[in-house]
Amino acid sequence: MDFFVFISEQWVLVSILVVLVWALAFSERLKGGKPVSAHEVTRLVNSGDGVVVDLRDGKEFSAGHIAGALHIPQSKVNDSEKDLEQYRDRTLVLVDKMGQHAGRVGKKLREAGFEVRRLQGGMAEWSGQGLPLVKKK
Repeated sequence: MDFFVFISEQWVLVSILVVLVWALAFSERLKGGKPVSAHEVTRLVNSGDGVVVDLRDGKEFSAGHIAGALHIPQSKVNDSEKDLEQYRDRTLVLVDKMGQHAGRVGKKLREAGFEVRRLQGGMAEWSGQGLPLVKKK
């Protein structure tokens, strides 16, 4: 009961707190790379301006991935920055299972000087839209 009384009496402070928490969450989300739609990823790759980096584990990658995607599991990104140097002049599009974990990797790669975007919704969104997948046998 005291909680609701506090909120009703201090609604201005509570509103400011909510806005600040939202702004912090939004800015942290963008640090990992701006989200990009599946259609924008297709445009980036087809124009030669983007490279897809699939962060999922080997089993998920083999089950289906975007054509031409580099497979660098999330746990091995630290060791693979040298391999990504050849793509420094292109946008790296990070792909994970559902678009939730690419932010941390994106933040690290942005700090290393790469241009980074994240596939919005991850592979779940890509396959949900019926876009093509390459499967390893």
